Amino acid sequence: MKNRIFSIFYHEYERRLQRKILNSEIPHHIAVIMDGNRRYAGQMGKDSSFGHVMGGEATERVIEWCYEIGVKQLTLYAFSTENFKRSEEEVDEIFNVINENLLKLYSDPRTHEKETQVRVIGDRSKLPAFLNESIEKIEKATKNYGKFYLNVAIAYGGRQDIIQAVRDIAGCISNGKLSLDEVNESLISKHLYPAPGASVPNVDLVIRTGGDERVSNFLPWQANGSDCAAYFCAPFWPEFRKIDLLRSVRVYQARETEKKQEQSYRVSKVVNFLEMGTREEKSEEIGQPQSI
Repeated sequence: MKNRIFSIFYHEYERRLQRKILNSEIPHHIAVIMDGNRRYAGQMGKDSSFGHVMGGEATERVIEWCYEIGVKQLTLYAFSTENFKRSEEEVDEIFNVINENLLKLYSDPRTHEKETQVRVIGDRSKLPAFLNESIEKIEKATKNYGKFYLNVAIAYGGRQDIIQAVRDIAGCISNGKLSLDEVNESLISKHLYPAPGASVPNVDLVIRTGGDERVSNFLPWQANGSDCAAYFCAPFWPEFRKIDLLRSVRVYQARETEKKQEQSYRVSKVVNFLEMGTREEKSEEIGQPQSI
């Protein structure tokens, strides 16, 4: 009985919260650091593979929720370059789970009904052949879609992303395709993963689960450069609920409101300053004797 009452309360709160956030601006691009799979498995008395499988199920739900509320671009941190330090057995487990989820996305009718373009960002040379085959398969099948973008970061590191972009630009300069004068922020952005001209855009909101308050080398160019909002929450990734997503969007909206108020205040100060200067000039003109 107690669980039933709690469930009713939870769903009513979720409904009201969603209705509230839909009345304001929804972030265009959300990036998620999906942390806590292993700790969740340990908490449940299971091995790490169980946590990664449950994390995959959470990922499927979050993709659906983001599409539902109107997010246009979602980037998921599935496997970082630092994750290669884990045991070979666990790395293989994670790659198998990622592969299964990509193939599930490929065959899921919702992917095609919602015209979801799936793109993988990261150093593919470090990935096993079977995973690269699945990546190519789903990217090819969804390359012409454009209603919703799902970016999956695998073997990804933010600094490495910037390094490969700089090397690519240096090569273009060396062979005469670009001049040094053409190098600017926009050009660098275009050469970031996944490919020149089709890179991941600036991030509006970063979410991290699992309790840690750090961004772990995730999209530094796109996140830090855009001064995006950040939402850190305690639930492990497999426990992430729709309410957690809605709360993160509420944080983004509150931040946007503060930024607009601050901007409005600054504009008001400038206008007042200019008006004061104009009044002083008029007073001086009135006080001056007219020439005969």
